[in-house]
Amino acid sequence: MSEVLEFAADLARRTGALIAQARAERALELSYKEGIELLTSADLQADLLIRDEIEQTFPDHYILSEESSPDIADPARLRGPLWVIDPIDGTVNYAYNQQQVGVSIAFAEGGHVQVGVVHCPFVAETFTARRGAGAWLNGRAIQASKCSELSRALIGTGFPYKAADRVAVVDRLRRVLDHCRDIRRVGAAAIDLCWVAMGRLDGFYESLKPWDLAAAALIAREAGACVGHLQPVAGELPEELDGRDLVAAAPGIYEQLVALLR
Repeated sequence: MSEVLEFAADLARRTGALIAQARAERALELSYKEGIELLTSADLQADLLIRDEIEQTFPDHYILSEESSPDIADPARLRGPLWVIDPIDGTVNYAYNQQQVGVSIAFAEGGHVQVGVVHCPFVAETFTARRGAGAWLNGRAIQASKCSELSRALIGTGFPYKAADRVAVVDRLRRVLDHCRDIRRVGAAAIDLCWVAMGRLDGFYESLKPWDLAAAALIAREAGACVGHLQPVAGELPEELDGRDLVAAAPGIYEQLVALLR
């Protein structure tokens, strides 16, 4: 797995360089998925680069990608050798010339994520983790925060693209604001989870897709954070790829945060 991690980290950095150059050259074409979710031409270019490299190096592995292969209907494939990628996490941030943008690449086998990389090209940060071997930021070991009081916790979250779906999150948001230090909305879930891993956030919650969380949730776990769900996971999707009602937090506040959100 160490060689797989090196491959994924190098690929994430090269992809980061590609998307940074595309933005610097103002070479972005914008479109929308389902009429609301922003997509840039760089998302597609980055996806192609990652897919080509994986297919050449690991031709027998399956790829689950937000942009080109988002099908999660085949449980057998999801439990075999599997790459889970998000070429640009934080596409809106990317299109608006903001810094919090990540390239997320994970490798899973048997339904368990083994390797995770989140590279943030605009701030020169690369988060990496290997199952059972810890988590790192730019090669230095990281740990989740020691926060033990919910009232002193800084919590991250995100919101659905569809306006109608946001109504349901307002009550939870109000409870968090009433009981925690404050809230942050970074706009890139993989980065939120990495920030929990290294203590920039004490906790995070949101409903996510597999490519949003696969790499970063492993990084958070390996850094000592607790990662779980508000409700028991049901269905055939492997639990570590299921992002419905996901919660990640420092161990000292995890149970308190789950109880508050429920």
